[in-house]
Amino acid sequence: MLAELHRKKRETPTMGGLLILFAMIVALLLWMDLQNSFTLILLVVTIWLGLLGGVDDYLKMKHQNSKGLCAWAKLGGQLLLAMFLGLYLLCPECSELIHHGTYFSPPVAKDGHEMFLTQGVYAQYFLPFKKEAIFTLTGWGLIIGFVMTIVVVTGSSNAVNLTDGLDGLAAGSILLVALVLSIFAFLSNHIEIAHYLNILYIGGSGEIAVYMCAMMGACLGFLWYNGHPAQVFMGDTGSLALGGLLGITAILLRREFLLVLVGGVFVLEALSVILQVLSYRYRNKKRVFLCAPLHHHFEFKGWPEPKVVLRFWIIGLILALFGIASLKFQ
Repeated sequence: MLAELHRKKRETPTMGGLLILFAMIVALLLWMDLQNSFTLILLVVTIWLGLLGGVDDYLKMKHQNSKGLCAWAKLGGQLLLAMFLGLYLLCPECSELIHHGTYFSPPVAKDGHEMFLTQGVYAQYFLPFKKEAIFTLTGWGLIIGFVMTIVVVTGSSNAVNLTDGLDGLAAGSILLVALVLSIFAFLSNHIEIAHYLNILYIGGSGEIAVYMCAMMGACLGFLWYNGHPAQVFMGDTGSLALGGLLGITAILLRREFLLVLVGGVFVLEALSVILQVLSYRYRNKKRVFLCAPLHHHFEFKGWPEPKVVLRFWIIGLILALFGIASLKFQ
């Protein structure tokens, strides 16, 4: 069954991911502030990861097999992007170097409110349902923040890629997570609302909200043709880029742990693969699941593909509602 699924995907156009990213970039150019640092970051991430996934998809189609870009090359491209972002956010000297001679400039603290790209803000970490930061990193502790940035970006990118195995599963789950992040971005952009809800005020984060809405719209259009039985697939071009964008958005909004909550479907999918590999390697080839990622486990149990997708969507919706509820209950 899985062999047939992979064969079908190789023979079916994977232009969906390219169309999703194209629609998002058009929205960025039309409706976002091109002098805002958030806009620049999101554009770079979209193009970088989109090209990385695009090369992988091209090689798979060219050779008519599932072997695309070397796993280490793919991971290396993700790590390089995450490292640049970590240095930019946590190292003021790197930020100044990047912006030297350009019209992009990191916003600074204004009227007593912390704003984007101050090291103090990006060294803080927040939990859902909790008002104050759970911890703040200083000095050498910023290395931990640097590593966390890398883990969030690469982890979310690969988790979404693993989830993209059934018709509509990844796109529908991405849509729900993007909805929650867009709400947080919009509310974080208003001083009075942010103060009322006890969330961090981040000036300019409204640009992130626009991009997350563009992602939602693009995924909705894609789902029209990606629902079972799918006519197009997003491929690595879409899944790597969209997953990385969700991770970077969570970092920019200081909501990494919120992403773990509302993106629980992606977390479970990634964990199922990790547990399966570790169990097979260190427990004498014993498996935890019938097949990994998790959605294939339920397929092997006899669940029809639409049933698996629908129930995963329901779980994603419940987690998204918890994420939104955390705005008030803190």
